[in-house]
Amino acid sequence: MFRRKPDVESPKSQDEAADDLALALKPARPSVPGTAPARPTAIPPSATKPSEASRVAEMPRRFDQQAPAPRKTETELRTLIVGREIALSGEITSCDRLVVEGSVEANLANCRDIDIAESGLFKGSASIDEAEIRGRFEGVLTVKKRLLIRSTGKVVGKIRYGQIEVERGGQISGEISSAPAEDEAESRPGLKAVGEA
Repeated sequence: MFRRKPDVESPKSQDEAADDLALALKPARPSVPGTAPARPTAIPPSATKPSEASRVAEMPRRFDQQAPAPRKTETELRTLIVGREIALSGEITSCDRLVVEGSVEANLANCRDIDIAESGLFKGSASIDEAEIRGRFEGVLTVKKRLLIRSTGKVVGKIRYGQIEVERGGQISGEISSAPAEDEAESRPGLKAVGEA
C-alpha cells in the first residue's frame, strides 16, 4: 500500500557541472602510440545549464551569418570622394556629390554639390547647385543655389552664386557676382537674370 517515490537526482552545483563538462571534453590518451585521441561527439545533457543555453542563444551572429547590408540609394552610388594625399586631374561629369580631401584639378559639370574639406584643394571650373568649402577653391565657380564658405575656407577666382554664407574667418576674393536662384527667377516672371536685356 505504500508507494515508493521515484529516485530523483539532486541538481548539481555549477562547479560539479563544469567539472563534468571538462571531463567530457578532455581528450583520452591514445592507447597505441601515434594515433589520435578519441574526440567526444556530444556534450552530455547533464553538463549544460539552462543559463548557458540562453547565453548561447543571445550571442551575436557570426560574420558570415550577418543580415545583408541595406541597399545604397542612387545618390550614395554617385558620390566621388578624393581622399587625402590623392591628386586627381581631368574632367568630372555626372556625379551627384564630390568630396575633396586631397587635390583636384578639373572641370566639374553635371554635379549637384561639392564639399571641399580643410585639407582639400580644387583648381578649375565648377558649375553646381550647392557648395560647402572648408578648404581652398581656385578658378571659376558657379553655384546656382547656396555657397557656404566655412571659417577655414578660401575661394579665389570668378564666383557666381544664388545665396552666399561666409563664416567668420572665411575668405573670398576675385570677381564676385550674385545671380538669382533659378527657381526664384522662374517664380517671379518680371525678374530677369543678370545679363539679360
